[in-house]
Amino acid sequence: MAPSRGTVAAGHPRTAEIGARVLREGGSAADAAVACALASWVCEPLLTGPAAGGHLLAVPTDGPAVAIDAFCQVPGLHPAGVDEERRAARDPLADLVAVDVDFGDAHQVFHAGAASVAAFGLMDGLERLHARWGRLPLADLAAPAAALARQGVVLNRQQAFVAALLRPILELTPESRALWWPDGALLTEGEPFRDPELGDTIERLGRDGAAPLRDGDLAAACVDWCGRHGGVLTRADLAGYRAVERDPVRVPYRDRTVLTVPPPSAGGVLLALALGRLDRATGPDGAPGPAALIAAMADAEAERTDAFEEGLVRPGFADELLALRLGSTTHLSVIDADGLACAITTTNGEGSGVVVPGTGIHLNNVMGEEDLNPRLRAGGGADAPAAFAPGRRMPSMMAPTAVLPPAARGGGVEAILGSAGSSRIRSALLQTVVGLVDHGLGPAEAVDAPRVHLEDGVVYAEPGLRDAEGDWTSGRTLVEFREPNLFFGGVQLVRRDPGTGTLAAAADPRRGGATATA
Repeated sequence: MAPSRGTVAAGHPRTAEIGARVLREGGSAADAAVACALASWVCEPLLTGPAAGGHLLAVPTDGPAVAIDAFCQVPGLHPAGVDEERRAARDPLADLVAVDVDFGDAHQVFHAGAASVAAFGLMDGLERLHARWGRLPLADLAAPAAALARQGVVLNRQQAFVAALLRPILELTPESRALWWPDGALLTEGEPFRDPELGDTIERLGRDGAAPLRDGDLAAACVDWCGRHGGVLTRADLAGYRAVERDPVRVPYRDRTVLTVPPPSAGGVLLALALGRLDRATGPDGAPGPAALIAAMADAEAERTDAFEEGLVRPGFADELLALRLGSTTHLSVIDADGLACAITTTNGEGSGVVVPGTGIHLNNVMGEEDLNPRLRAGGGADAPAAFAPGRRMPSMMAPTAVLPPAARGGGVEAILGSAGSSRIRSALLQTVVGLVDHGLGPAEAVDAPRVHLEDGVVYAEPGLRDAEGDWTSGRTLVEFREPNLFFGGVQLVRRDPGTGTLAAAADPRRGGATATA
C-alpha cells in the first residue's frame, strides 16, 4: 500500500474529498486547505463564502509557524473630505434587523441586513497561504468548487437544519429567497443548493486572485448594492484591506506546547488563558472533569471586559495578559506527508440576507454578532461602549490551534484543530485538547465526547458527561440538551503520531463533518 499523502478533516464530505484529491495530485496541505475553503463556500453556503472573514494557521516542519489574520474589519472608511461629523453621528446599531434563532434547547439573537455587513478579506488570506506554501495553480484549486456551485450540492441533514434555523435571515431579500426558495418552498434535506453566479465568482478568483474583491468589479458590486440597502461598507474599506501575518500565541500545557492565533482575535488568547489556568489548577496528573473545565471557562470569560476589548489592538497584549493572569462558522484541518499542517476557520456570521446580484455573494453580518460587537453585547444603550472605529479588526472568537508534542518525542505537529460555533469555539477546543492530552483519547473520541459550555452564568451541557456527580455547576443555572447539538461547535481535527508519523482524523458529527485521506 502506498504511503498516505495526507489527511483532511472538514465540515462537509464533499469539501474533505476535494482536499484529499488535491493531496493525491501532489498538492501541499496549503493547496488542499485553499481548495477546501473554496469548496466550503458551496457545501456550507450559510456558514462561509467570498464575503467571509477567517483566521488561518500554518505550521511547517522547516520554519516558524504563521497565523494569518483575514478576519473582518469595521466598515465606514472614506477618502479625505467626507463629512466626518455627519458620519460619526450615525448610530451603527439603528438599521440592524434583529433575528431570534432557536437551537431547540437555547435561543440566540443575531442581527442582519445591510447595516450588519463588515469589510472582508478572506480571499486575501487564502492567497497569502497559497503563495507561501502552495504548489499547484490557484485556478486548479478553485475549479472543483466552481463546478460544485454550477452543478449543485445536495443539502445534508446538518446544512438543511442550518437553513431552517436561519430562515428569518434567508427571507429578508428577494435575492436570498431566489436561492433558497427556488420552487416556492425552502430547500430541505436531499434537495440541491445551486448558485451558478457563485461558481463564476469562484472561477474568477481562481484566475485573478483576491484583486477583483479588493478593488475590482466584484468589490464595486458588493459596495454599491450594500449602500443601496442601508449599509456603510465603502470601496475604501475593501481596497485597503490586507490580511496580516502574525506570530502565534504559544502556551505550555502539561508536557506539550499549544499554538493558537494571537490578538486582535479574542478566541486564541482566551483559549490560551483557560489552558494555562487549567494546567495550574489540576496539576500534571489531574485529568480535569466538568467542574474544573467550567472553572477555567469562568476565569477566561471574566477577562472579557471593556479593557480587554481595547487591549486586543495593543502590541504585546497577549504576552502581558498571559503573564499577569496565568491568560456560524466552519473549520478545516490538513496535514500533508511532509508534515505541513494548516488550519482555517472562516465565517460569514449567519449571513446578512443580502445577496449581491450577478455575483452569488451572500454578504456577512459580522457587525451584527453580539459576541463580536461590544455595543450589541451591552444592549446598545447610553452606557454601552463606543463603537469601534472604521478600519479596526473585529475581535473574533476563531482560534485555529496546533498541539506540539513533547520535545523528547520529536518535532512537527501532534494535532491541528479548530472549531465552528461563535462563543462556543474556545470551550469546544479546550475540551478537545484536554481529551487528547489528559484523557488519552483518540481523535474521534476527543471530538465526539459530550461538551459543556459556560456563558453569562449559565452552564449548557450535552448528555453523558463524565464525572457529572455532585454539584459540578457550582450552583449555576444548568441547561441540559437532549442530544449532541451544533450549538456546541464543530471541531475538525487531524492528529499525527509523533513516533510513527501515522495520520488520523476526526470530524465533528454535530456539524456533518467528514474526513478524507489521500
